[in-house]
Amino acid sequence: MDDNVWLVVGLGNPGPGYAGNRHNVGQMVLAELADRMSARFTSHKTSSTVAEGRSAPGGPKLILAKPNSFMNLSGGPVSQLLRFYSLEPNRLIVVHDELDIPFDTIKLKSGGGHGGHNGLRDIIAATGGGDFIRVRVGIGRPPGRQPAADFVLKDFSSTERQSLPSLLSDAADAVELIASDGLTAAQLKFHTAAS
Repeated sequence: MDDNVWLVVGLGNPGPGYAGNRHNVGQMVLAELADRMSARFTSHKTSSTVAEGRSAPGGPKLILAKPNSFMNLSGGPVSQLLRFYSLEPNRLIVVHDELDIPFDTIKLKSGGGHGGHNGLRDIIAATGGGDFIRVRVGIGRPPGRQPAADFVLKDFSSTERQSLPSLLSDAADAVELIASDGLTAAQLKFHTAAS
């Protein structure tokens, strides 16, 4: 068994109606990673669609997974995936939207609470703790008095969509760097980069 294996989960809601939502940015990042690896998502018995590959020849194996559940029920599929692939939570990278970070910014961390994010809350409950890596993709705060719950379920604005490809590319780069060089190396690159 290859011991350099990472489970990368992109959070979002299932179905085409949600595909472009800010809340689904984690799944958009996984689509970018799958394209880079020429991997296709297929149905998996863990209530997810899964694509597997390597970001570079001889590099770490990435198991990309998009839970088929709604965001706030992500924990079940994630714990099934960890069991299926015999991986510990410290080999899990969760890619998710983050209101507390400005749009077009990513932050990387390991462990911690859920910060009000229902997808993370469910994964922490299902895996017995928050001991996994998060790639937090900034979507910014809603304008004016718009409720956060409405904001995350809206598609990116036309202005945001212009820089979205570079944001997705940065987040995909971060996942690859965490898997190949570790979290600290990735944090040094992405947290000190001029925004």
